[in-house]
Amino acid sequence: MIDVRLRPELDEAELEALHASGFGPSPAPVPWRARLERFSVGWAGAHDGDRLVGFVNVVGDDGVHGFLVDTVVAVDHRRTGIGRRLVETARTGARAAGCHWLHVDHEPHLTPFSASCGFTPTAAGVLRP
Repeated sequence: MIDVRLRPELDEAELEALHASGFGPSPAPVPWRARLERFSVGWAGAHDGDRLVGFVNVVGDDGVHGFLVDTVVAVDHRRTGIGRRLVETARTGARAAGCHWLHVDHEPHLTPFSASCGFTPTAAGVLRP
């Protein structure tokens, strides 16, 4: 059984490895605990026993907007509903933290997943500084 929880304690090395499996290796180790404490409204983690198999982070603007980032599920656990459960848990946490809006950016191939989580497409722009 997969346990999905809001703001669980996370092992930094395990989170870094999971993140790298979804997004590629970071050029330098990420200080996850410090990053989460400084910027996050909340995060959700999914565990299969003691193993971290999913993660999502909600970064806040210190106002009413939350931004869903770093959504990742272990390769061998994908397409099982864990991603949707992570997003729903993060959504609940964001609402409790005072967010009125939850934003997500994604590549076109992830549109069906975002829609299955309840996101409505909007026009947006992105600029690489």
